[in-house]
Amino acid sequence: MVSKEHIPQRACFPVIDAHNHLWGDWQVERVVRTMDETGIVGYCDLTANVRITFSGGGYILNQGNIFDFFTNCVDKYPYRFYGFTMAAFAHSANEPLFNNASEFVEKCIETLNAHVQAGAKGLKVLKELGLHYHDSNGVLIRVDDIRLAPIWDEAAKLNIPVLIHQADPSGFFDPVTSENEHYDSLVKYPLWSFADSKYPRKAELLQRRDNLIKRHRNTIFILPHVANYAENLPYVSKLIDENPNVYIDFSARLDELGRKPYSTREFFIKHQDRIIFGADMPANIESSIDMYRCYFRFLETFDEAFYTPDYDGTFDRARWPVCGIGLPKEVLEKIYYKNIIKLIPALQMCVDNQ
Repeated sequence: MVSKEHIPQRACFPVIDAHNHLWGDWQVERVVRTMDETGIVGYCDLTANVRITFSGGGYILNQGNIFDFFTNCVDKYPYRFYGFTMAAFAHSANEPLFNNASEFVEKCIETLNAHVQAGAKGLKVLKELGLHYHDSNGVLIRVDDIRLAPIWDEAAKLNIPVLIHQADPSGFFDPVTSENEHYDSLVKYPLWSFADSKYPRKAELLQRRDNLIKRHRNTIFILPHVANYAENLPYVSKLIDENPNVYIDFSARLDELGRKPYSTREFFIKHQDRIIFGADMPANIESSIDMYRCYFRFLETFDEAFYTPDYDGTFDRARWPVCGIGLPKEVLEKIYYKNIIKLIPALQMCVDNQ
């Protein structure tokens, strides 16, 4: 097949990457170079008070110091970086999240307030809540556990969004066999498999998250990875329609979206005021510039049969070819930066100081 390529070197508008991580690695010079090369004017470290160690086909969370993020990123590169906090959720999944729920909630709210006062722009909750975190009795803690409700209410009082990850691609919950379309990913990262019956099913996790959203109408929730159901856009569309406090990002889901470009384009145009740009892929490796340009190509062009980066931001492995969705300029501008500024007005400084 002969097909023309149209690869934007920079996005057609300033871009705020509202979903990414530094994982406690403060060697950010290469991140800044990638940003400068591609037109990324703002970068969100969602886990600014977390350190991570990759091990055994997955990762281990460790509590970090959010003030290290402010010192090494915000102060050093003004108006380029902003961060979310995990507050007391910055906790290893290998230990009970709490012995006393009330004490945990009190500590979480206290930490959240201190970090927001210091400059944190939101609360991030990883998928460990709902999949891994247990109490001291070994009971799995559900995301809609009523004991955690004061935390979400506090976020509303502080006027900050909560970016909460629940579930994963559907194949991650299926047996790891050659028939699984994510087989190669699950072999590479075996801890990403939740096929074992000890884990809740995907439908359960999403239902519990949706319960949470509906109970806390005053809290803004950003649901990453197309609300973690990019395989089912009608479901996500209905979720957005029924819940005005819901926004989504499409980080690490170009593969899912790009294999159905017609319905994806319709979805993006319909929900253009509720979609936020995010990559969730490293910005400090050799392929990072190409990674961002692939996102721009997907959004801005009608190119056909090209390949997206893997979950780790490399191009070493291809799942299936995708097509671009060629969004109108007025839609692109909202997705690239205007929608996240609507939620976090202080980020206007990222654009003004580019």
